[in-house]
Amino acid sequence: MWNSRALSRLLLTLLLLHSAVVLVSAAQRSHKTAWKTLSGNPPLVIARGGFSGLLPDSSLTAYNVALVVGTQDIVGWCDVQLTKEGAGICLPDIKLENATDIASIFPNETKNYEVNGVPTSGYFSVDYTLKNLSTVSIVQGVYSRSNKFDGNGYSIVTVEDLVKNVSLPSLWLNIQHDAFYTKHKLSMRSFVLSVSKRVLVSYISSPEVGFLRSIAARFNPKTTKLVFRFLGHDDKELSTNQTYGSLLKNITFIKTFASGILVPKDYIWPVDARNYLQSHTSLVLDAHKEGLEVFASDFVNDVPFSFNYSYDPLAEYLQFFDKGDFSVDGVLSDFPITPSEAIDCFAHLGENATKKVNTLVISKYGASGDYPACTDLAYKKAMSDGADVLDCHVQMSKDGIPFCLSSIDLIESTTVTQSQFSKLATTILEIKSGNGIFAFSLTWNDIKTLKPSILNPYAQYKLFRNPDNKNAGNFVTLSDFLSMTKNQTSLSGIMIVIENAAYLAEKKGLSVTDAVMDTLSKAGYAKPGAQKVMIQSTNSSVLMKFKEKSHYELVYKIDEDISDAVDSAVKDIKNFADSVVVKKTSVFPPILSFLTGSTRIVSKLKSSNLSVYVETFSNEFVSQAWDFFSDASVEINSFIQGADIDGVITDFPATANRYRRNKCLNLGDKTPPSMQVVRPGELLGLVTKDYLPPAEAPLPVLSDSEVSEPPLPPVSKISPASSPAGASPPKNAQSKVTICFFLSCLAVFVASLLLL
Repeated sequence: MWNSRALSRLLLTLLLLHSAVVLVSAAQRSHKTAWKTLSGNPPLVIARGGFSGLLPDSSLTAYNVALVVGTQDIVGWCDVQLTKEGAGICLPDIKLENATDIASIFPNETKNYEVNGVPTSGYFSVDYTLKNLSTVSIVQGVYSRSNKFDGNGYSIVTVEDLVKNVSLPSLWLNIQHDAFYTKHKLSMRSFVLSVSKRVLVSYISSPEVGFLRSIAARFNPKTTKLVFRFLGHDDKELSTNQTYGSLLKNITFIKTFASGILVPKDYIWPVDARNYLQSHTSLVLDAHKEGLEVFASDFVNDVPFSFNYSYDPLAEYLQFFDKGDFSVDGVLSDFPITPSEAIDCFAHLGENATKKVNTLVISKYGASGDYPACTDLAYKKAMSDGADVLDCHVQMSKDGIPFCLSSIDLIESTTVTQSQFSKLATTILEIKSGNGIFAFSLTWNDIKTLKPSILNPYAQYKLFRNPDNKNAGNFVTLSDFLSMTKNQTSLSGIMIVIENAAYLAEKKGLSVTDAVMDTLSKAGYAKPGAQKVMIQSTNSSVLMKFKEKSHYELVYKIDEDISDAVDSAVKDIKNFADSVVVKKTSVFPPILSFLTGSTRIVSKLKSSNLSVYVETFSNEFVSQAWDFFSDASVEINSFIQGADIDGVITDFPATANRYRRNKCLNLGDKTPPSMQVVRPGELLGLVTKDYLPPAEAPLPVLSDSEVSEPPLPPVSKISPASSPAGASPPKNAQSKVTICFFLSCLAVFVASLLLL
């Protein structure tokens, strides 16, 4: 069923937004001397099939959304297929079942044809008329993307339909399979010559030399540019029988029939077998010398790319636009909002660009997206990346040394399961379900023998962080952490995080609160200074203890999802805390990874003069709701500008720090579409009823009983700590592991595999 009301409402909102910002000043958009493109103008953003990273490729809605979130001169890309009567339709693949529901409309009608010399089975447009295809709907063809829009019945569109219904500034026709259609007695040449008489076509691309040469004389390059598309280096071009790698060496030949080239992005910035960037090639500079424009393809936000970009797609675009001595002339993207914001807002910022907003950037275990959590390298990277506040999650060793680590369970961020201490696995339900090897079971000297292990919170999606440095860095004591941060003028403060204080005092005879206060005092933080000290805990009794004995900023973390808080609960929080940490989902609740709306929690807390910090902001696209377009900067912008939060807690501080300096902040009505605040719930309105799950209960409201905690218990007397028996590496570590109970051994074994 067509969800016409929701679609019309969204598109009307987007179109009004687009008309309001289309007059962004030329000075903001284009300083010709700043761009190193061939023309000196900003690079083009070419929307492949519209906004195909979110919506079904080549649907009218995908093109409309691309139009209203992209740059003002965005280019709409149409992959042309020919129907039985020779009509040109926009679909991304020659096999129709890869992007439509044709297999359910015409079951058991697959055909076998040869495509570029390869026997291929599927549904082909040459077997169907436009009338046949009128009952076929476009659907999401990439299984890792949401299929929740498939119920809208998006129709297959012709090139003429596209131009009639979407006011694209420029149209790009990609002719991928001229040779195939010629075999079926259909002429792509006749089609493009005919359609260009009725429609202004700005670009025509093809990977076939013969096709481009056949039409070159019929088009004026001032109105329609022909672009030769390169496929893989070792793939063969049909009409010349040369590999594309060989053709790349003959740029002057390409110049005879084309005014530009379109190449996979690794032709320009190649990556090695480990997926790390190598030095750029000379391709762009060489082509520019010959007067050829260079367009790069294969840009997506939701597929892993080079680890050098730390899962930040904006960083990748800037590498092609704003790094070194060249810029590509355009990019072909499934997510046109990201290159648009790169061009409009982030290019040419410079290292010392001024901050436009005062929102705090607080690290999560340092820059733990790039290095193992809470190591010296993670902290140094966070400082160089512009974090304002560095965090230390304090754990206690068996001999009472406070140190920084992301979890009390050493399994989560060290190689302890591969050490002689693996036999110490046990279950402590007061701390966590399942087995763990806990920090208080080892002395500090024991812990120093372990290697750190990088956190991979999205390993289930095969998204792993910086494998070359997965075990890099050294653990640091709280004293080391304070020495590292104390004289750093770039830091405005530090955050000390304390959990499990009651258990440590009562069961292990360790006072983490006393240890923290003593270490802070010895480091010179007992008196107010340039850097503020923040103490964070989910336990109000911990914060009450610090309130009695210190002047530090006290931060209460609400560790459950909530939509609001009763007034009395907020009043209680105000008695022991200065600020509050909430989860992202407590601000913008999601369902099926779509935002359902916004809550009152931020405004409620801020109305009581409590600062609100939100966690955790990550770069990986799976950490973000679909509404944020798989773009961490879009998400950060919506929380800061839309929800008015006071700080972001992030494992990628560089992304948040760069956001605060972009040129599109504080522009009011002149803010480009790519930096407009996402409106929670509007995208969900495009999902038809059949694709929605049953209604869920609303998030709970925080009550008084959830805030109040009993006082911390007194510290029990425990016998002096010593190294665990067998601390020296045994000759046969494997035989030692078998001493533990079967379930503990199994859990440790599984954990060790995950850390490899």
